[in-house]
Amino acid sequence: MRRRDTALAVLVALIWGTNFVAIRTGLDSVPPLLFLAVRFVVVCVPAVFFVRRPGLPWRDLALIGLFTSLGQFALMYLALNLGMPPGLSSLVLQAQVLLTVVIASVWLREKPSTAQRVGVALGGAGLVTIAVGRGLTAPLLPLVVLVLAAVSWAVGNVLTRRAGSLTGPGSGLGVTVWSGLVVPVPAVALSLVFEGPGALGGALGHVHWSAVLSTAYTAYLSSLVGYGIWNTLLSRHPVARVTPFAMLVPVFGMAAAALVYDERPHALELVGGLVLLAGVAVAVLRRGRREATIGLPGEVSALVAVDVDPPTGPTGEPADLVQTTRGRTTTATG
Repeated sequence: MRRRDTALAVLVALIWGTNFVAIRTGLDSVPPLLFLAVRFVVVCVPAVFFVRRPGLPWRDLALIGLFTSLGQFALMYLALNLGMPPGLSSLVLQAQVLLTVVIASVWLREKPSTAQRVGVALGGAGLVTIAVGRGLTAPLLPLVVLVLAAVSWAVGNVLTRRAGSLTGPGSGLGVTVWSGLVVPVPAVALSLVFEGPGALGGALGHVHWSAVLSTAYTAYLSSLVGYGIWNTLLSRHPVARVTPFAMLVPVFGMAAAALVYDERPHALELVGGLVLLAGVAVAVLRRGRREATIGLPGEVSALVAVDVDPPTGPTGEPADLVQTTRGRTTTATG
């Protein structure tokens, strides 16, 4: 990769990592479910009028949006609102990579490789260690909710995989925008039920500048700009060269949280996080012509299925599905 493209890949990891701090800042003045609804309105409008709809049935788009956008982010916002540290959240959420492997093995009967099995075992040990460390200093409920967010994301990954959304290069942005249309109305409805009309009226009637900046950051920079750059890099370079940069997302996330919120993870939380990240690395950064099914860093749908040498993949935004066959390579997005 050229230096310019390398810098762009690092920039995307920085945007996606600091996104957790941006979300946490917005939650100081807007209830989580309402904030989620506003964010996806901004993501989808006016982009839906300019981004081509991917060649997927509406049912598949709705299911992908239900799990990768509504389920994942509603639970993630709730976890942050309940007190889950944003830096640690950027790391724990990467468990979706390993959960995708497990769910795909059961649902799609995709046999995981030895490296994937080892990675899942390491990741599980890391999560247990984080839970023990978290239990020594704070309630476990936010961590449980965040793990459920990772589960929802992983289900969305498998739904994307099952849908076989081979719709051409650049269609990942289309999946992000069009599947995101299912979020605002249910999120507002949930906000009215659980947060109350008063919270909704108060937040919209007294909009704080931090909420405006947070919404702009998460919607435009993290979702649209971040994935736009990422997808461009995937169109220029082999997936195996681009996707490892996503491993930087938790690094930037924890650094940003330490700088903005003075977040200092408990020693056991940090050790568990490193073990979890090692599990992701083992499952993803392996050699050989095998298929890797994983989620990308930060945002909406995130599935990478790679059949290249070596196959690798990141952990967060919507991702590209790449299949290599003799004589040709096709790229599509989940």
